[in-house]
Amino acid sequence: MSVDLQTVKRVAHLARIAVSEEDAERMTGELNAILGFVEQLNEVDVSGVEPMTSVTPMEMKKRRDVVTEGGKAADIVANAPATEENFFLVPKVVE
Repeated sequence: MSVDLQTVKRVAHLARIAVSEEDAERMTGELNAILGFVEQLNEVDVSGVEPMTSVTPMEMKKRRDVVTEGGKAADIVANAPATEENFFLVPKVVE
């Protein structure tokens, strides 16, 4: 796949980026070099390689999923400027 000058200008237009004629010509070569590198990567045989998220094996830290009683409503609204029956009171915003 190769990129021509028209494609660079179209992508710049879609991205709402102002690109001069000289910059568009320079970007054509740069984008073709990038796409050439991606094509080289596609030639690599990765069958049998498992996908990974990190170069070192890691396990995510997980919290225990336990049911609690809650009962912290009073603590949650303690710093609110105005409350009523453990609900936040806010100014009316819709007429």
